[in-house]
Amino acid sequence: MKSANPSSHWAKAGVFAAVAASLCCIAPVLTLLAGIGGLASAFSWLEPARPFLVGVSVVALGLAWYQQLKPKQAETDCVCEPAKPSFLQSKSFLGVVTVFAALMLAFPYYAQVFYPSAENRTEIANPMSVHTVTLDIEGMTCASCEGHVKSAVDKLPGIIETNVSFEQGRAVVRFDETQTNTADINAAVYETGYRVTQSQLDQN
Repeated sequence: MKSANPSSHWAKAGVFAAVAASLCCIAPVLTLLAGIGGLASAFSWLEPARPFLVGVSVVALGLAWYQQLKPKQAETDCVCEPAKPSFLQSKSFLGVVTVFAALMLAFPYYAQVFYPSAENRTEIANPMSVHTVTLDIEGMTCASCEGHVKSAVDKLPGIIETNVSFEQGRAVVRFDETQTNTADINAAVYETGYRVTQSQLDQN
């Protein structure tokens, strides 16, 4: 009796590790698409483990392909024809799994395409009412986090320009104080699940 194909077990491990490696960046997109606030940063604690998880995924998928492609030993104790492997044990399925895992691992690099590009069309009637606030934000780990914060802030009225950097953990927002204020901007960030640790208001 043939044992289960071990490549399927390695494939599952590879996919699981690939999804876990990018979960901190997948979560903000899922919360945006589902219209759920406050969960975007729920998996940010996984970010430090991302290099390890990427390595686990690559090794697991490599072992899966090795198990799939290595020469099969002929069974001498049975004269029956070998059973045809199911689709879940086939090279085609492993190929699909590998492509999916690769897309998950690369997710942080293309996550921003899921965020709408808001064009700020605020007309400045009085230049004296324009202010710039710099926010220190905790919990951002990738470009997906940047896109989530920018998308939330840009929905507010009176926003002129928003620049977000996850590397610096900072957002710089220009706005018209006659239409919005720093409290509303802070609240928009909080609703995404990230935390504003400090805000500094400067007048332009």
